[in-house]
Amino acid sequence: MSDYDLVIIGAGPAGLTAGLYAARARMKVLLLEKAVPGGQIIITDWIENYPGFPEGISGFDLAEKMKKHAEDLGLEIRTAEVHGLNLSADTKEIILKDETIITKSLIIASGASPKKLGIGEDKYMGKGISFCATCDAPFFRDKTVVAIGGGDTAVQEAIFLTKFAKKVYLVHRRDELRATKILQERAFANEKIEFVWDTVATGVDGFFGIEGVKVKNVKTNEESVIKADGCFIWVGILPNTEFVKGAVATDDGGFIIADAHMQTNIPGVYAAGDVRDTPLRQVSTAVGDGAIAAVSAEHYIENL
Repeated sequence: MSDYDLVIIGAGPAGLTAGLYAARARMKVLLLEKAVPGGQIIITDWIENYPGFPEGISGFDLAEKMKKHAEDLGLEIRTAEVHGLNLSADTKEIILKDETIITKSLIIASGASPKKLGIGEDKYMGKGISFCATCDAPFFRDKTVVAIGGGDTAVQEAIFLTKFAKKVYLVHRRDELRATKILQERAFANEKIEFVWDTVATGVDGFFGIEGVKVKNVKTNEESVIKADGCFIWVGILPNTEFVKGAVATDDGGFIIADAHMQTNIPGVYAAGDVRDTPLRQVSTAVGDGAIAAVSAEHYIENL
């Protein structure tokens, strides 16, 4: 007999919503999270497009509200890292460091992580390179920083950086931004932001910390160094699927393939949120994914 009706991996908006729905349905459910519940939204400064919060809300506060709501309904959340999955039998095995958890159904909502450029992120992490303006912007008060990227996250975080830094160079490999128009308008209107178009970062200068960012113009091949005290990188994301290891089908980018019911190629196994092959990665879409996945899992168990 299974220990749980449902196990959820990942406590971001998708996982917390799935846990809320499952707990409310009186399923025996466990949510596993290797870090802090909330996922990437806990490092997001301000969220303006989540329904019900017209004045906006900090990512941390929204995550706390989601977590409390789910726990008030009886959701069990445990801090643990998943090392592997065995999905070959009718029951599913979730392999932790010191134990194996058995469940009838599984939702993978492990999210995604920032993509690296290979310009010294490991060496200079915490010494000038960062993926989180909300976390590290205060360290660059009245200093000059480089922000890399052109999507919503890059532009929004670059704007946030201007609350602390005296100058922000926004480096983008194309000649126009991919961010939504309202964010573009705010960035173009911000006198502290200078745009460096058609340019990629190739490395960093510095010994104990960053003193400059090496860049190259992709059209002229001209190389130069932007003198800066820090470098913030937002060039995409990679799915957190190391523990999956071929247990479910993924696309070329490693994102889990799921249908409209969040069903993967394995019966009783679902994917929700940023870890899924999806055209949009937002809090609202993750919440929707989580709700669908939980209801799908409930129907699956009822038909066993």
